Amino acid sequence: MTQVNMLDAKTRLSQLVEAVESGAEDEIIIARNGKPAARLVPVAAKKKVRLGLAKDHWPKLPDDPHADDDYIDQLFYGEGSESEA
Repeated sequence: MTQVNMLDAKTRLSQLVEAVESGAEDEIIIARNGKPAARLVPVAAKKKVRLGLAKDHWPKLPDDPHADDDYIDQLFYGEGSESEA
């Protein structure tokens, strides 16, 4: 861990970023009046998203998704009543 003051960080910003990017430094602390004020660290690499990871883990959709509509209407509205849709 390297600590640099604000003025030095302003004049050498490109070099400091390059040092962090290349891995020469894990992090660089930027201090103001001798007190740590900010930390310069590399951005973590984004994780790759694997599409299709959950394939075959979910139940299949029915051929007719409305097949049970009458039964569900009976559960909600009672026996013999028709719902107004």
